[in-house]
Amino acid sequence: MLFQSSIRRELARSFGATLVVLITIVLTIVLIRTLGQASRGVINPQDVMLFMAYSTLGRLPTILTLSLFIAMVSTLTRMYRDSEMVVWFTSGQGLGRFLKPLFRFAWPVLLIIALMALFVWPWTNQQTKDMQERYGSRGDLDRVAPGQFQESSSGKRVFFIDRNASVDQKSSNSVFIAANEKGKSSVTTARSGRVDSSGDKQVLLLQNGQRMEHEIGKSALKISDFEEYGSNMGDTVSLSVDASESKLLSIPALIKSPTRANLSELAWRLGLVLAAINFVVLAVALANANPRGGRSGNMVFVVLTFLVYNNLINLGQSWIFGGLIRFEYLLLLLHGGVLLLALAWLTKRNANWTLRSVLRLARGSALAARSKPEKAAS
Repeated sequence: MLFQSSIRRELARSFGATLVVLITIVLTIVLIRTLGQASRGVINPQDVMLFMAYSTLGRLPTILTLSLFIAMVSTLTRMYRDSEMVVWFTSGQGLGRFLKPLFRFAWPVLLIIALMALFVWPWTNQQTKDMQERYGSRGDLDRVAPGQFQESSSGKRVFFIDRNASVDQKSSNSVFIAANEKGKSSVTTARSGRVDSSGDKQVLLLQNGQRMEHEIGKSALKISDFEEYGSNMGDTVSLSVDASESKLLSIPALIKSPTRANLSELAWRLGLVLAAINFVVLAVALANANPRGGRSGNMVFVVLTFLVYNNLINLGQSWIFGGLIRFEYLLLLLHGGVLLLALAWLTKRNANWTLRSVLRLARGSALAARSKPEKAAS
């Protein structure tokens, strides 16, 4: 019990430190991507922090799995390096005895990974999609920022305002509008303008300006001055969510409608949970310390193992979507195969099997089989 409590404390310290480092790295990457999307007008700049929170929350199962895997491998490797494993082995205990304390430490993390992958993941996708569509559905006048040329959602108009003249940003000074609609090209300038809303309609009222208009392909140019000019900016685009996307559906909805897209999404979510369980066994099987090698050599192999396994999960999702493999076959072959491989490798290390010992054992069994007929003949 004392040994198990000490190893759990060490695992907790290593897991916490690794989790903080990985979350910091992921937040930095997500921040760069989110700022790029905000600069392109995909999301609202005011929602950058909220969008980052949802994105990080959706990636949390992978972060927790990698943190747990690295913490277990680093802890067991440290025990090899400090010769604590020698004491463990000379007391008659094998590597398989480490599975119980490791799973006792990991089960709350595994439970969180399961909840995040199966239930929180579609919720975060729905929230980020709603934010993007809500920002994309705003009216043309809502897109305009002072000092910037802004194109309308239809691509037929370009707006520019010098500055806002009111706190509610409903009126502006020095308005410029270039439009190309219905075979006519027009340029409208005004000293000031304001926005009036009537239901879903938006009307731009311009004061003290000039409008130049001509038909495309003709040389005639029409110039008119006005004291007040009204322009209909169209209806506000309504928010619509395509609920048929698999990544937005809950687990019961995916099971109720077993299409290829839904089954591939279900296999990916279940794969995250099964992979997290397999990584606990893999940590015991892969942990090792080579006194002649560096401390980071084994960790590079561990990270490479995680990347390969994670990419196989993503590849299996595309295989199911393309109809190359069935849902149950993928779960059985990929995750069941990894579990059997980890248990076989763990058994090999626990019994200290080598290629030479296996060949010697096979040669001895062959000689024993030959000697039996000779004794029977004599």
